[in-house]
Amino acid sequence: MLSSLQNPLALVSRLLFAVMFLPAGIGKITGFAGTVGYISSVGMPLPTVAAAVAAVVEVVGSLALIVGFGTRFAALVLAFFTLVASFFFHAYWSVPEAQQMVVQLMFYKNIAIVGGLLALTAFGAGAWSVDGQRAAR
Repeated sequence: MLSSLQNPLALVSRLLFAVMFLPAGIGKITGFAGTVGYISSVGMPLPTVAAAVAAVVEVVGSLALIVGFGTRFAALVLAFFTLVASFFFHAYWSVPEAQQMVVQLMFYKNIAIVGGLLALTAFGAGAWSVDGQRAAR
């Protein structure tokens, strides 16, 4: 029974990841100066470059997941991006104790997202994707 849901669930998985990353990437583009300022505030080097890379990774990665093209690579890049961002932007160990719970929750949420992206990297996009259609030929 569950194997018959593999392709629809793979599609839903890809779309749900895109729901998270695509608006964030578009927001980084439309509010680029604010994004650069926020990145600067956490001490990340080359904040303008980091903002541009983040926007490209989130938008292009999301579009790749939506259509299922280069899915394994896109998911791996998004997983690495999310892991790195977690340590810079959700460093719960370095915030005041009153803020730790929320920041820690965000950190571990991101770690769970990395796990899901790694599963997508391992198992691919499913048949309902450009990758799946290409493999079927």
